[in-house]
Amino acid sequence: MENENHYINRSGWLRAAVLGANDGILSTTSLAIGVAAASVTREPILLASVAGLVAGALSMAAGEYVSVSSQADVEKADLKREKMELETVPESELEELAQIYVKRGLNKELAQQVAKELTSFDALGAHARDELGINEITQAYPLTAAFASAVSFVIGGLLPLMVAIFAPIKEMVLYQYGFSILFLAFSGMLAAKAGGSNVLKAIMRICIWGTFAMAMSALVGYLFGVQTS
Repeated sequence: MENENHYINRSGWLRAAVLGANDGILSTTSLAIGVAAASVTREPILLASVAGLVAGALSMAAGEYVSVSSQADVEKADLKREKMELETVPESELEELAQIYVKRGLNKELAQQVAKELTSFDALGAHARDELGINEITQAYPLTAAFASAVSFVIGGLLPLMVAIFAPIKEMVLYQYGFSILFLAFSGMLAAKAGGSNVLKAIMRICIWGTFAMAMSALVGYLFGVQTS
């Protein structure tokens, strides 16, 4: 029998990487478009793009680390509490585990047997997985998530920065939008492929919301920007 391909084990780093890349593309492009809509020179656009790239990468890394660390702290606290309950009231915990299996469709006798077998093998692991929903696949890893988010943000943000460097200044807004949509579509396709989800749906979702964000940035630039020479 061939091994089946599953994608859930990629969910942690994939979520952070996709969020970072898309945010890097979208936020850097939006900054460039907003400034380009209010400027006739390249320097302000480059400055805004570089500043947004650096600040965004650091912000994404810090935010992801804090967020995932909070999740990890909750998991550790729950596991500590569960371990203490297994030591103090093992019979009650065994019955609780058996009831979980009954609710999942096993009859009472089989549920009791399964609960006893799993408890004798790895009591804390059984409760972590089946009672708390914590396992090695979905467990939080703050440093991994922060690194993936920061690196992917930089990669995503470099793309609109290159456009800001080389695109004609008079058509900067159009070039930024056009290339950004291509970058976002490519990012959505890669994410869908890596996660085993619908490619077209992923591309449409990111392109629609990306267009809305960039349109609002351009509108702000046109309405409130001051033309610089």
